[in-house]
Amino acid sequence: MSRENAGMLVVISGFSGAGKGTVIRKLLERYPDDYALSISATTRPPRSGEREGIAYFFKTREEFERMIAQNKLIEYAQYVGNYYGTPKDYVEEQRAAGKDVILEIEIQGAKKIRECYPEAVSLFIAPPSVAELKERLAGRATEDSATIQKRLEQAANEAQWMEQYDYLVINDDLDACVEEVHQILCAEHARVSRSLPFAKYIKNEMKEFLKGDAKP
Repeated sequence: MSRENAGMLVVISGFSGAGKGTVIRKLLERYPDDYALSISATTRPPRSGEREGIAYFFKTREEFERMIAQNKLIEYAQYVGNYYGTPKDYVEEQRAAGKDVILEIEIQGAKKIRECYPEAVSLFIAPPSVAELKERLAGRATEDSATIQKRLEQAANEAQWMEQYDYLVINDDLDACVEEVHQILCAEHARVSRSLPFAKYIKNEMKEFLKGDAKP
């Protein structure tokens, strides 16, 4: 019998522009057998290059509110005027297959996940400095200065909640950040609390072995 370790729920949040999406993408590329990304639904319009069912499930406000009414979301929240939420079915399918499911969600949604799934592992991705964060936001060239200012103001509010997460990871060097996240999750799988069936199996097998060894 191998160690039984069901897929974990992994909540990853961070300031807009901190690079959390890039960290997650590299993690999935490097370890495709270990992780699956939960694709969120949103009412935000797609950015250049974003595709339906890959970046997000893009919904109208009416469609999203219908999903809320039908209880088809694990969590949902509003952020900078748009809805974001996590559809249920895909998450549970991937966990059952033994993959850790990564939820890239905002702080409001992360709080709801922790309430419903206290065993979830939560990480907050931060830049090395505020100046670097502003530079990254401007470098995306997808938003005007007023929107960038809103995102910086939102980041100031989000900073008050960093201590609520299990881990804080600084995204200064991308490759190092990706590997740090992977090692954190490997360590979480090694927790005894996540391997109780295997611990029980070993204890019982030891008892049976010693009984047999004690026979004349």
